[in-house]
Amino acid sequence: MPTLAPETATASTQPPLRKDRDRKTHQPSSVLILVRHGATSSTGKILPGRAKGLNLSDAGRAQATKVAERLAAWSQSRGANGISAVYSSPLERTRQTAAPIASALRLRVSVERGLIECDFGEWTGAELKALTKLPEWTTVQRYPSGFRFPKGESFAEMQARMTSTLGRVRNDHPGQAVVLVSHADPIKAAVADALGTHLDLFQRIVISPCSVTAISYGSSGPNVLSVNSTADMTELVAS
Repeated sequence: MPTLAPETATASTQPPLRKDRDRKTHQPSSVLILVRHGATSSTGKILPGRAKGLNLSDAGRAQATKVAERLAAWSQSRGANGISAVYSSPLERTRQTAAPIASALRLRVSVERGLIECDFGEWTGAELKALTKLPEWTTVQRYPSGFRFPKGESFAEMQARMTSTLGRVRNDHPGQAVVLVSHADPIKAAVADALGTHLDLFQRIVISPCSVTAISYGSSGPNVLSVNSTADMTELVAS
């Protein structure tokens, strides 16, 4: 019958814990600040999707100026840890929202296609009033994980694209604060992912024009700091 080795011998084969090694594996948190574009003439009326030529309304431009001021003030309060980059979806309404933000921060806008709106396919440009009468609308609201827009993108594909994009940005800006100007559904999908909430519940999240949603990503996972904020930036701290 084989004999067990003494416990002391087994313990001696284990490498000692090294605090300096643990510190090296710890990644500083990155704060991703997700901003929905400002209002357009069709906001709340049609499903614009990726249609080109849709610009901010006068109200939307005023919203963009206001959020730029908020972000600049918050960034300045953080000193060396302020906002280091501004990214935007390639659509006009997002780039027009990102422009005053970048100007206030003295940065340039980098266009990131991964932040683009969901591809609504044949539903692009349709009136929301008409879409809500379709039988598929119930699926869009209650079972989005199982829905694909006719000749367009599925919600699951949109969420995977968005979270992959955020991961790439985090890798490019470790420990930094970054602004990303996108659209309502992609931001809602990112929030759901960070909260560990199933995609079928993401429609319960509200993302208003030019609202600020902030998520901190660190070695222990994401922390949602703010969702749909249209007030000041003082709440963007982890509790």
